[in-house]
Amino acid sequence: MTSSTPLAEDFADLYDEAPCGYVSITPDARIAMVNLTLASWLKCRRDDLLDKPIHEILSFGGRIAFETHIAPMLRLQGEAHELALDLQVGDGEKLPVMATAREKRGPDDKHLFTRLTLFKAAERRSFERSLIEAKIRAEERFSTEHDQLELRDQFIAVLGHDLRNPLAAVEAGARMLERGDTLHSRQTMVIKEMRASLARANTLIDDVLDFAMGRLGTGIQLDYTDKARLKEILQQVVHETESINPEIEIVSRLDSIGPVDCDPDRIGQLVANLLSNAVRYGDRGSPIVVEGATENGDFSLSVVNRGKPIPQDAREKLFQPFERGEPSKNDKGLGLGLFIVNEIALAHGGKVEVESGDEETRFTLRMSVSTQS
Repeated sequence: MTSSTPLAEDFADLYDEAPCGYVSITPDARIAMVNLTLASWLKCRRDDLLDKPIHEILSFGGRIAFETHIAPMLRLQGEAHELALDLQVGDGEKLPVMATAREKRGPDDKHLFTRLTLFKAAERRSFERSLIEAKIRAEERFSTEHDQLELRDQFIAVLGHDLRNPLAAVEAGARMLERGDTLHSRQTMVIKEMRASLARANTLIDDVLDFAMGRLGTGIQLDYTDKARLKEILQQVVHETESINPEIEIVSRLDSIGPVDCDPDRIGQLVANLLSNAVRYGDRGSPIVVEGATENGDFSLSVVNRGKPIPQDAREKLFQPFERGEPSKNDKGLGLGLFIVNEIALAHGGKVEVESGDEETRFTLRMSVSTQS
């Protein structure tokens, strides 16, 4: 060896002090050789391990894995990789390891030894367990969310059927009472309040149903089959709002509306919510204006009222669910009205713009008159 030759590796030291465990076992599964690294892991002397059955350093589960998986695989293909085992340490603890095994055969193909290389795998096993636990939690969460979706559907069914039916019965009774010939002023006022309360209850049910469909379900559903009635439905909405709030003047400017591809009932619902908002927060002594027009392929529809301007920070959250303006004695909603307004606009491919200042507050729906591209 010359002075320029690299220092030769001490192979005996490399075997004994390797950063992994080495063990060679005879064909009858007895330990023939083991390195110091593995002996230190097992907390015993190397000489105490020689000629012992390999099963003595394996946990109960490791023995089963060796007999049912490792040994048959070695007989079939002569090697096995990434085997998870637990070693039995001298103090009774278990040491998780990953093993690679290969048979050593002689020139006549006689089985001489089986060599195993072992690596500590406590962290890997911990990571694998955490993945399994995360998978279990995800499956449990999915199951819980599935149950919640079913509960949501049941909740919607209750709102859509079990609540509407008694309200319809009460409304029918109120109409019968209205037809009486001997009603005095007190009775007339009570019936009027009943009708107003019924209208609010139905509006709340509509809003909650639409919220559930828009936020949690399939979105706002549209029906274009009766679109020619848009102007008629808008005028009806204005009339109904005036009937419920006779002390407020509503100016209607809808003559410039032409044909629009839309769901007229949904657009009517949008305007009803904007009118309700204007009544609730606007100056009740000033008229509310509803105006719409189709021009150059665009449709615009505005609800305008006077009153306190909407603060800028409030404007940024107007269309979020359960957000409401400054509370008032007339504030009896859930804070879903403007959320529904925005969802209806989006479903039509449009948008709602808000302008609010000292002179007026204006909500405007803008969309194309045609849904055809």
